[in-house]
Amino acid sequence: MVQNGQLLAVFNSAHRVMKAESILKKCRLAILLIPAPRALSTDCGLAIRYDSDISDSVFQSLAVEKLLPASIYRKETDTHYEQIWASVDIEEAII
Repeated sequence: MVQNGQLLAVFNSAHRVMKAESILKKCRLAILLIPAPRALSTDCGLAIRYDSDISDSVFQSLAVEKLLPASIYRKETDTHYEQIWASVDIEEAII
């Protein structure tokens, strides 16, 4: 389902991930909403899969809509996903 090198955007809720899917599909980006792999802990159990070559377009499209994911992972091996980006909660950063 997820190839090595592909990216997964993980969100904090099913509502957010489905809204992100809608935004990215309107932008005609090649993404796919999938069940999150067991190796990743997610609040909603879903993730958006995409290839690294459209990473900037995905990120910019979501940033414009103020709908950034909680985390972005890259699949390295069958059992290992490397977190390559994480959002910072403003309130947590201040404390």
